[in-house]
Amino acid sequence: MEIVPIASESLGVRSLAVFIRVGGKGILIDPGVALGPKRYSLPPARAELEALQQMREKIQAYAEKAHIITISHYHYDHHTPFFEGLYESSSRDRAKEIYAGKLLLIKHPKENINFSQRKRAWAFLKNAEPIAKKIEYADGRFFDFGDFIVEFSPAFPHGREGSKLGFVIMVMIDDGTKRIIHASDTQFLNKASAEWIIEQVPDLVIGDGPPTYLEGYRVKDAWKTGLDNLNRIIRETDAQIVLDHHLIRDKRYPKFFEELEKEPLTFARFLKKEDRPLEAYRKELHKIERGEEAEVPFELR
Repeated sequence: MEIVPIASESLGVRSLAVFIRVGGKGILIDPGVALGPKRYSLPPARAELEALQQMREKIQAYAEKAHIITISHYHYDHHTPFFEGLYESSSRDRAKEIYAGKLLLIKHPKENINFSQRKRAWAFLKNAEPIAKKIEYADGRFFDFGDFIVEFSPAFPHGREGSKLGFVIMVMIDDGTKRIIHASDTQFLNKASAEWIIEQVPDLVIGDGPPTYLEGYRVKDAWKTGLDNLNRIIRETDAQIVLDHHLIRDKRYPKFFEELEKEPLTFARFLKKEDRPLEAYRKELHKIERGEEAEVPFELR
């Protein structure tokens, strides 16, 4: 099984896109990428816009190698929409390139879904149904591809129970030698979703981590709850952990890593690259663009 993290916050953008080659087939998980339109009341810096274009090209390239596309939910950093999007680097043609002729295993568009994602799912399916090889609603389902199996979780909250952001589905892939789980935007804030992960006894868990950058503003106790649930997963499965996405928007994420019982990787570190959490350092990047003094803990290109 080949695992290739494609795009994420440690690589400079909002995403949790992963490519997996298994049993002679390519699986592309959550093929979306985006930038936060506002952070610190600032638009994306030039370095972020450049990273967005680079990550978009990577997603398009890996889509060519994919036979199966999975979508955990309908936020634009997790699927590519069929419209011209500046901060998604999206277009109708790019979306067609990704989904045409592919088996799509996707979050149910009408069940366990909030109003915003229901509208996005409708728009997505209106365009995807005529061009996809086949579309299956995957919530809680099991698919046997012979050389490997793919199992999806039931829909779990996007974060805590009662989250206004809707629901997501996780995906587990097992080729008989390795079991990996892509936990999407569960944020490790929900006990039930953590228990589902533990029940699968994975070797590798890829997830977004708690949105600690919003603590005290939109979420409470994200640090402690996320830490407790992740440490329980580590203790009970001994899985390798890859954390990226929401957690990496917080400059303090290295401290969070230190408090885990097993050191995780980011997408960048998995690829043996330097972490480049551009959004977290947007204020500094704008200063540097203006010719002012500012420090960032990564190399500027």
